[in-house]
This record gives sequence, structure tokens and C-alpha cells, in this order.
Amino acid sequence: FIMANEATLIHELELPIPFTCANGTGIAKGALLKLTDPMTVALADGAADVIAGIAGAEKIADDGITKIPVYMRGIFKMLSDGTVAVGAGVMADGSNPNEFITATAAADAAAVFGIALETVADGETGMVLVNVGIGGSPET
Repeated sequence: FIMANEATLIHELELPIPFTCANGTGIAKGALLKLTDPMTVALADGAADVIAGIAGAEKIADDGITKIPVYMRGIFKMLSDGTVAVGAGVMADGSNPNEFITATAAADAAAVFGIALETVADGETGMVLVNVGIGGSPET
């Protein structure tokens, strides 16, 4: 399964956790994943997604496998969709869900999945501390 703009693991801060995934879904290593119930992941597809983490391995559609390792903490190189300042809380971009944007005041805190470790311009890659569940304070 090929997807554009996958996150690249730079520093592993915790081991990935096994989550359930649909057998029929293809997921690229490095894809941003949203959390569904119960402890199941799917490809992120909107800015309001509650992020589970980043896929730690490729999942081929219809391969009979229904578990995938998911990084909930680590430092990843990711693509930005807009200017993001160092220290800003980040969330998935609704129009390009494998990219990150600055979290907005209107964002649900559960959508904030990390912190920008450097300032990046639109279309640049930058380092992000992925720390799912930080519930950080979105930018105002």
C-alpha cells in the first residue's frame, strides 16, 4: 500500500502498541491513524480525528492480519500544511490528513497529538514530538 507523506520515525521514545485494524484496509508504515472503538485504528481522514498514533509497520489489505503496531510516543519527521511555530500543539490536517497543522482554539483537545519541535513553513518537513493524549492547549 502506497501513501504520500508518511511520518518517519527519528527517535523511538516508547515501543509501539498493538491495535486492532480492519483486515480489508491497507495502511502504510508512518501513516497517521485515528482511534475508533474498541482500541481500533483507521487512517486519519479529518482534522477533528482523535489520533491513536503512527503506524509502526505496513498493513497490506486483505492479508488476514487484524493487528498493527502503533507508536503513541516518539519523535517523527512529518510534513506540515501551513506555517507551524516551534512549541505549537499540532493536529491532523483535514484536507491532507497525513500532514500536521497548528491546533486551533476550536479544536477538541483530543485531536492534539503532539508538539512542533521546530518552526516550519507550509510544505516543509519538521520534527514533531508525537505524544498521543497530551490534550495540549491548542493555539488561540
